[in-house]
Amino acid sequence: MSDNYNDSNIITLEWYEHIRLRPGMYIGKLGDGSSHDDGIYVLLKEVIDNSIDEFMQGHGKSIDVTIKDNLVTVRDYGRGIPLNKMVDCVSKINTGGKFNSEAFTNSIGQNGVGVKAVNALSTYFKVQSFRDGQTKEAEFSCGKLTSESPIGLSDERSGTYTAFNIDDTIFANYHWYTQYIEKMMWNYAYLNKGLSINFNGRKFLSKNGLLDLLCNNVNQEEMLYPPIHLQDEKFEFVLTHTKRHYGEEYHSFVNSQNTTQGGTHQNAFREALVKTFRSYFGKEFDANDIRNAVVAAISIKVQEPVFESQTKIRLGSTLMQPDGQTIRNYVNDVVGRLLDNYLHMNTEVGEIIRKKILESESERKAIANIKKGTKEIQKKASLNNSKLRDCKYHFNTDHNNEGENTTIFITEGMSASGSITSARDSRTQAVFSMRGKTLNTMKKADVYKNEELNLLNAALNLESGLEGLRYNNIVIATDADVDGMHIRLLLLTYFLNFFPDVVRSGHVYILQTPLFRVRNKQKTHYCYSEQEKVDAIKKLGGKPEITRFKGLGEIDAKEFEHFIGPTMRLEPVVLESNTRINELLEYYMGNNTPERQQFIIENLREEIDEVNPEEWS
Repeated sequence: MSDNYNDSNIITLEWYEHIRLRPGMYIGKLGDGSSHDDGIYVLLKEVIDNSIDEFMQGHGKSIDVTIKDNLVTVRDYGRGIPLNKMVDCVSKINTGGKFNSEAFTNSIGQNGVGVKAVNALSTYFKVQSFRDGQTKEAEFSCGKLTSESPIGLSDERSGTYTAFNIDDTIFANYHWYTQYIEKMMWNYAYLNKGLSINFNGRKFLSKNGLLDLLCNNVNQEEMLYPPIHLQDEKFEFVLTHTKRHYGEEYHSFVNSQNTTQGGTHQNAFREALVKTFRSYFGKEFDANDIRNAVVAAISIKVQEPVFESQTKIRLGSTLMQPDGQTIRNYVNDVVGRLLDNYLHMNTEVGEIIRKKILESESERKAIANIKKGTKEIQKKASLNNSKLRDCKYHFNTDHNNEGENTTIFITEGMSASGSITSARDSRTQAVFSMRGKTLNTMKKADVYKNEELNLLNAALNLESGLEGLRYNNIVIATDADVDGMHIRLLLLTYFLNFFPDVVRSGHVYILQTPLFRVRNKQKTHYCYSEQEKVDAIKKLGGKPEITRFKGLGEIDAKEFEHFIGPTMRLEPVVLESNTRINELLEYYMGNNTPERQQFIIENLREEIDEVNPEEWS
């Protein structure tokens, strides 16, 4: 250890240097775009949030967003950034109009950082403001100003135009998933009735706000009753019970910000539901039975909200502003008053809810009886999880960058888990080892009798809902062969049958590992497809050594560091809204039927992989 600690060791960084050196502090995890909460979507959101804040102040009813060849552009028609302060607003930390509550109330941006992070993390960043017949523009590269125009005349409508190209040396191999962006645009539309967002030629507009959100995310045939839609001046909610036999699902927002990890407002709402239904029915029903199969969307407006991180995915505020009333008391009052009144005016809905609560109570007790018969299995799961190699941080307790980066790899067999365990980052990466093909979980009662699945249940901690989830990313890591695909299918059946909300919320992924290693004495290329292999051979020239990986167990720990590190390739499991999960699972994973046999016959393909024996080693 060196003792040379003196004045020369003290470094002062420019604002953009610090953001580029420690991007995780500002935008959470980096990622390649395969995860819904990767940093590239945070950067896009930071720019759009400024336009949303303008709309919330009554300025500009449309926003134009394009992404083409990785160049992102956002044009709003608000007031436009004050021209003399425009450069400062995008390049000086802690500078902006959101610190002034007279200019912005109930805004999303609070910390004076957001768009500066976009600037610093982009190789090209341009901002142009149009304001009252005048305009000014400036361009930057990695946070450094490269050009600035004087204020000139313009006949364009007032507003702000922003364009940026993300630095691919920080976000390696990144790509945009349209599904994630479209969900983001829909959320903006739902939370801002009357706002029109145009994204790559598609229009996003909502007439009924949160009601549209719920109806577009839940199949109406699954709803037990039409959604209850109620609102106060600062709080709006819509809810329904569904035919599902599992969990709760919440879409929660603060000032149009999607708080995917909930926070004080969501906790208060869940508490208020229990209190209100207990009071209305005059019975102390179990809280889990009351909330079971609830799907709800909530939105609250809080002046100067406090979030638990710069990415603003969990509300930490306890007080409403400026009156100082607690968020908990406010939400309990609004929900209790409005929902109780609704139930008394719609007694038929109240009766449907009562029957659902009783059904959930009966199912819970039946499962409890099954668990009693498997005490030894439950004891092993809670005391000694022999299948799990855990990590230091967890998603449900560490609300910071480490918690957001937590990943559990569900592996096939001991050889694969051994390599991943040796190569992993033990701070944020856990490994759960399956012995091979697991149980088909279409028969739910069998799950609680299965030791391995009980151990997996204990590792994930999902029994009480998403708030208990211990890892942000659940990664299925199996071989890319027939057996591996079968195991993937069985695990997906398990998640969709028991915990579909964890899939809907974008937590489940498939690990992509290379099929080939192409190398010579100077360089090594890992190839994920036949085309990448062909390209690698051309780059290296001559006759490079080509290895075909048959399974994860063949990849040693040192090589695995490349595949589960910062450049890890993940394929997200995306569940489209209104997907009929029960019908889907019953068709593909239920009892064999003539219809399924016919489907297999019609879609069967025999593929002969002709490989040159000299390519194998």
